[in-house]
Amino acid sequence: MTKRRKTIGGNWKMNLDRKGSIALAEKLASEADTESLDLCIYPALPWLDGVAGVLGGAASPIRLGAQNFYGKSNGSFTGEISLEMLRDIDCQMVLVGHSERRHKLGEPDVLVNQKLLTALDGGFDVTLCIGETLKQREADQTDAVNTAQLCYGLAGVSSQQLAQVTIAYEPVWAIGTGESATPEDAASAHAAIRRYMEFAYGAEAAAAIRIQYGGSVKPDNAADFFAQEDIDGALVGGASLEAEDFLQIIRLAASADGN
Repeated sequence: MTKRRKTIGGNWKMNLDRKGSIALAEKLASEADTESLDLCIYPALPWLDGVAGVLGGAASPIRLGAQNFYGKSNGSFTGEISLEMLRDIDCQMVLVGHSERRHKLGEPDVLVNQKLLTALDGGFDVTLCIGETLKQREADQTDAVNTAQLCYGLAGVSSQQLAQVTIAYEPVWAIGTGESATPEDAASAHAAIRRYMEFAYGAEAAAAIRIQYGGSVKPDNAADFFAQEDIDGALVGGASLEAEDFLQIIRLAASADGN
């Protein structure tokens, strides 16, 4: 079995004010175990600079990520934020393809792919989110949907660039609902994702890529997910807004598989 370092992301979405974001970042910076795993937080865009000041720059063991960006260079794009702006505050990662942007804000696969390629070309690491709706799950289309989203999302991505990519499997029906896939169901989806990656990129790349689970991950269920062979961490939503809950999830990931 290939040993992959666990990776935890905290997606704060459109939550917290400036004071709360900075306080949470300070708590994580002082208490989170970053020796045993990789940790990235994704604050709301207005608070990125403040949180960057807490983390202390690119050398920080906690990486700073952006929930969104515009896939063009600086210019006449009112209301958008560029990769250049994110780089200027030591942002290192970006989320692409989150279901809330796909389904609530209408981002199609072609845009997901364009943004992913732009971020990779710009030197950013990317977390590519994929996942099925409840209707698709009930129609037994989970693996087909995930495969299609991977095929579209990773189009044009080279084997070398794949080292900059983390995949997050987030069943749409489990995000922010309190519902979560069973660890066995999640493991099955992750195994199918890894099989596709082997088909597309070869066995070595498939064994190396990390696949997070996201969807109502909490301290009381995280260990069961982390015990699954193909689950390499979590992209945490609501529980990442509460310092003690998030720290407990981080501790569980750090101790999984003898890390």
